[in-house]
Amino acid sequence: MSIPESHYPARWWHALPDGRIQCDLCPRDCKLHEGQRGLCFVRKMEAGKMVLTTYGRSSGFCVDPIEKKPLNHFYPGSSVFSFGTAGCNLACKFCQNWDISKSRETDTMVDQAMPDEIAAAAERSGCKSVAFTYNDPVIFAEYAMDVADACHARGIKTVAVTAGYMHDDPRRAFYAKMDAANVDLKAFSEEFYFKLTGAHLQPVLDTLIYLKRETNVWFEITTLLIPGHNDSDAELSAMSAWIMRELGPDVPLHFSAFHPDWKMMDVPPTPASTLTRARDIALKAGLHYVYTGNVHDTAGGTTSCPSCHKPLIVRDWYRIDEYSLTPDGHCPHCGSVIAGRFGEFSHPFGNRRIPIAMHREDHP
Repeated sequence: MSIPESHYPARWWHALPDGRIQCDLCPRDCKLHEGQRGLCFVRKMEAGKMVLTTYGRSSGFCVDPIEKKPLNHFYPGSSVFSFGTAGCNLACKFCQNWDISKSRETDTMVDQAMPDEIAAAAERSGCKSVAFTYNDPVIFAEYAMDVADACHARGIKTVAVTAGYMHDDPRRAFYAKMDAANVDLKAFSEEFYFKLTGAHLQPVLDTLIYLKRETNVWFEITTLLIPGHNDSDAELSAMSAWIMRELGPDVPLHFSAFHPDWKMMDVPPTPASTLTRARDIALKAGLHYVYTGNVHDTAGGTTSCPSCHKPLIVRDWYRIDEYSLTPDGHCPHCGSVIAGRFGEFSHPFGNRRIPIAMHREDHP
């Protein structure tokens, strides 16, 4: 049974002289007539104003390991309560979650939950944090921010998994509510962004610089390597050099493997050798924490001390096999500080995925 659309008043828009309204959330600047939706599909002009049609509605809930977001330096081994809605403000031809992010059917919204209900469910599930994921939380920012407030009231952290494509004012409001983020840096060329995502590179770089220079949000970066499109030595070197120069050596960088999907079924999967090559390039550029993802690669999943090079957190995919970091985030061998957010480590959640049904009778 589908859930009726909500009509929640949206922020970040203004009226135009011709009777339309313009969305000011992201650089698409969608201009809408009455009844029309933006490219994201979830923000709509209704009765002369903008509404968010997916407030309180989700495509599903699941408890995951935090390493799946991926975040390797944000309370490793902890569990995260994950959920998303539908739609997206990018048009990636290689989308790995296209059934959710590209959905134009509101019937995909099978669960209904208001912010405090989500926070309560995360608390009951023993989760350290709640992640806005599966599709980009930028497009349901009002909902995500209210959930974040409810989570913080219960001592639960919040995580945004995002492409970082948004304007400055909503960016500031949104990240004021977030404790951590994983930002997709999909490539390091404007041509790639324009042709394969329908967007632009610079606003994403602006988000990364903002997070580093003006917030206390812990963030990590993920790049999905697509054979023949964003995996050349030159591009990877340029990207690594930019991260080193603008963000510093301590921002973790994840290179993940592409599998054929959506509108790029003719592109082969990413070879493991490509991930290893990319990691080597980034490490040689001076980055301290570079990881491989979507593959079994213990070397590429392990966190090592950048000073004494001893392995501190040994991983295989999302599973932690060894952990020797001190609770306050220091290397036990040489005492160096390891960048991130850490705490007591015991009974890691492991490589599990637990779907959660939000039944109305279970709500507090």
